Amino acid sequence: MDKLRERFATLTTAHLADACVRADVPVRCVSLHAVEPGTRLLGPVAPARHTGSVDTFLEAFEECSPGDVLVVDNGGRVDEACVGDLVALEAQTAGVTGIVIWGLHRDTADIRAIGLPVFSMGSIPTGPLSVTPRPEGALESARVGEWTVTRDHFVLGDDDGVLFVPRERVEELFGLAEGIRDTEHRQAEIIGAGVSLREQVRFDAYLARREENPALTFREHLRAVGGAIEE
Repeated sequence: MDKLRERFATLTTAHLADACVRADVPVRCVSLHAVEPGTRLLGPVAPARHTGSVDTFLEAFEECSPGDVLVVDNGGRVDEACVGDLVALEAQTAGVTGIVIWGLHRDTADIRAIGLPVFSMGSIPTGPLSVTPRPEGALESARVGEWTVTRDHFVLGDDDGVLFVPRERVEELFGLAEGIRDTEHRQAEIIGAGVSLREQVRFDAYLARREENPALTFREHLRAVGGAIEE
């Protein structure tokens, strides 16, 4: 995990999302934001479906391994917060390295002071408004946006949002992302030296080839010339 953390420090979720496209892996992205801007997060998913009571989270912590990220499904509700300072503090004590919430948080200042990475849809002062029956498999899966994630997934977060990837493909995707990052950095340096991106990716050649073959996509052209813009 420490090695992955070091590698992620030089990557972004955008690099990894592009790697997913290149590897034909579903791009499971969600536009969530860190309570503290600039926060980065990664780790295996520990799912939990919120039912209005903190006991679901406490039970999840009992099952968590150090380095896990609690992924909370509160149905995307915007009328209540389901995570506050005490849950964040308990998560940190349990060795959890972050919390991702498909819903809202509260106690923003206290969570920032605790220092645990927390990503959510936003904040509201109101706590849980009701308690519902615990669903079967409450700690087996969580829905975040349009995606259902389990312990078979790995989560990464930064200022662009949150990305879920299959755990068994993390190494492959990191390798692809590093290649994309390096290509983009080279392209940026060359732009700085006075060579436009259009020249680098031979955009004139693409337009000419598209005249001959209207079905040709720019991504196909980029792959042929070794460019990296969209993936």
